Amino acid sequence: MFTAQAVPDWYATLNRPEFNPLNYLFGPVWTTLYILMGISCYIIWTTAGGKILRKALLIYGIQLILNFTWSFIFFYFQNIGLALIEISVLWIFIILMLIQFYKIKPLAAFINIPYLLWVSFATVLNAGYYLLN
Repeated sequence: MFTAQAVPDWYATLNRPEFNPLNYLFGPVWTTLYILMGISCYIIWTTAGGKILRKALLIYGIQLILNFTWSFIFFYFQNIGLALIEISVLWIFIILMLIQFYKIKPLAAFINIPYLLWVSFATVLNAGYYLLN
């Protein structure tokens, strides 16, 4: 809601990297990734307890917040450089999440590999936008 207005206005005027996917792909990809993240969180929630669960959920929560705020930084505030820094921090927290989830239940980490790959691609894409604009 807060970022949608920037897509047809500001975002449409940007120079795009050649490898930029079509806009309609982002919705289904993110929906799938959020479903996988939710399943992995459920697996962790029902498998672990105590300090290891709290640590895993803290890292999970931080990466979710970082994921959420990237859209505001990029689209709402139109700050491509800060968005690139923020998505790089997000990438680190996804790695930390995978490590913590793997310690509890490897499957919970493995099903988040598509998320890591997509955010890796999105980081390169963000860098492309930064360099071209």
